[in-house]
Amino acid sequence: MKSQPQPSRSFASDNNAGAHQEIIDAIAAANVGHVIAYGDDPFTARAVKQFQKHFGKNTAVYFVFGGTGANVLGIKAVTNPYNAVICAESAHINVDECGAPEKFTGCKLLDVATPDGKVTVDRIKHFMHGVGFEHHVQPRVISISQATEMGTVYKPHEIRSLADFAHKNNMVLHMDGARIANAAVSLNLNLRAITIDAGVDVLSFGGAKNGMLYGEAVLFFDKRLAENFKYIRKQGMHLPSKMRFISTQFEALLSGDLWKRSATHSNRLARQLARELEKVPKITLTQPVESNGVYAIIPKKYISELQKKYFFYVWNEEISEVRLMTSFDTTEEDIREFVGFVKKIVR
Repeated sequence: MKSQPQPSRSFASDNNAGAHQEIIDAIAAANVGHVIAYGDDPFTARAVKQFQKHFGKNTAVYFVFGGTGANVLGIKAVTNPYNAVICAESAHINVDECGAPEKFTGCKLLDVATPDGKVTVDRIKHFMHGVGFEHHVQPRVISISQATEMGTVYKPHEIRSLADFAHKNNMVLHMDGARIANAAVSLNLNLRAITIDAGVDVLSFGGAKNGMLYGEAVLFFDKRLAENFKYIRKQGMHLPSKMRFISTQFEALLSGDLWKRSATHSNRLARQLARELEKVPKITLTQPVESNGVYAIIPKKYISELQKKYFFYVWNEEISEVRLMTSFDTTEEDIREFVGFVKKIVR
C-alpha cells in the first residue's frame, strides 16, 4: 500500500517537532574535546546554576533522559511501596506511562475524575480516611500536571491549596512540568511563582516539548528529599554518561528567554487555531485554551478523512473529542492550511 504524503507539520504533539536551532547550536558547541562523564563537567555545572537562578540556590537538580523517568524517579525518591500517589484520571502518570510509576515505585495510583484535568482538595479528601490503617495504602504524594493533559493551567492559589493540604497530611506535592513553560507564559508569571513559591516539593521539568532534542530534569526544592536520589537515578537507568549534551540544552533554554519565546509562540498559535475552529459550525471546543493544546469535538465521520492528511490524536472516542497541539515551530500558514482543509471536509 502506498503511504500517504505527510504534511510538514502535524498537530498530534509538540513531541513531533524537531529541536530549536539554538538548541542544536548548543549541542554542537558542546561537542568539542573531552570532559568528565556522568555530570562532572562544566556544562552541567552551568546548567545547574541556571536552574538555581530560576528556582533558588537550594534547589537540587538532576538530569535524566525523558519525562516518564523524571516522573517515576521523582516519585520514587519520596515514597515507599506501601504508599499511594493521588493524581487526575487524565494524568500522564496514570494514562501514558504504561504502568511504570506503579511498577518501579510499588505505589498504588489513586486517580480522580476531573472535567478539566485539575485536582482539587475537595476531590481528594476522601482518600485520607484510611490513614494509619494498615489494610490501606497510605497517601504520600499528590501529583499534578502543569499544564494539565487537558491543556488547562493551575493558578498559583490552586497549587498552594493542594500544597498546604499535602503538607498538613505529611504528604508531598509533585508536579509533572512537561509543559511548565507554557503554563508560566499563560499566567504571565516566572517559573518560580508556580512551583517553589506555591509549595511544590518535587518538579519534573520538561524540555523536549519546548524545543529541546531530549532530556528532562528532576528538581527537589528541599534537598533532604533528594538525599538518595543519585542512587535512585543510577538504579533507575537514567544516569546519562555524556550528560553534557542534556545539560547544554538546558543552559541554552534557561540562560536567556528561549524557554519563554518558544512557549509564547506555541500558546499564541493554539489560541489562533482555536479561534478559527470555532468558526466551523460543526466543531465545538471542550476546554479553555490556556496553553498549547486545543480540545474539540469533531463529528466522527470526518475524523478519518482529516487524518489522511494531518496526524492528530482522538482524545475521547466516546464523544469524538480530538486533541490538537501546537509547537515552537508551528506557523500561521500551518494554521491556515489546516483550518482550510477542515472547512473543506467538515461541511
